[in-house]
Amino acid sequence: MSKADLNKKPEQVAAMFDEVSIHYDRTNTILSVGNAALWRYATTRAVDPKPGERVLDVAAGTGTSSASLSRTGARVIAADFSAGMIEVGRQRQAGNPFIEFVQADATALPFGDAEFDAVTISFGLRNIVDPRAALAEFRRVTKPGGRLVICEFSRPPAAVVRTGYFAYLRYGMPVLVRLASSNPVAYEYLMDSIAEWPSQPVLSEWMRDAGFERVAYRNLTAGIVALHRGFVPLTKGE
Repeated sequence: MSKADLNKKPEQVAAMFDEVSIHYDRTNTILSVGNAALWRYATTRAVDPKPGERVLDVAAGTGTSSASLSRTGARVIAADFSAGMIEVGRQRQAGNPFIEFVQADATALPFGDAEFDAVTISFGLRNIVDPRAALAEFRRVTKPGGRLVICEFSRPPAAVVRTGYFAYLRYGMPVLVRLASSNPVAYEYLMDSIAEWPSQPVLSEWMRDAGFERVAYRNLTAGIVALHRGFVPLTKGE
């Protein structure tokens, strides 16, 4: 069983996700205490995919989020750097003509400039070795006027919620992981990465530095998760 460390070497993280790919969605449902579906719904609404639009879903995993995005008729590219996740996703979404799976590194996306109407990433940005480089890539491949939506674990602003949440990460989640996951060691990385992830205002500033405007966020589930959105400026004359 493998566990990536917080240096987030791509080969380590990819290998870790390869090992948990088959039971990944089930484990997420259990660890989120059923909130995963609610967060996915909120993210899809924030992306607001239109029929015929091209949407890039980064760190798409097995394609659960991509399937939600494609229901309006948007064309979704489900990108992930884990070959195991991609393989499981292709099997599970084989009957969906609106999803295409691509193995890709978020810091060096294999797409041209301004290809997508929207880019989104859920619970994957903190797994990238250089998240600020990834934000720059998201900016590059998004069309002028297009949007970026990030759903990520965050820091609850209320001290009492924050204390309870980090107690759950330290004491409650390990128990559930041992019951639900095929690779409980790997999920130690999940807990560590959440604890080390910066606050909502810091991520917002990273998005502005990458060139997004009208950056805003809203907390979900008392700030355990935050939904961030920003837009690519329109070019002159548009």
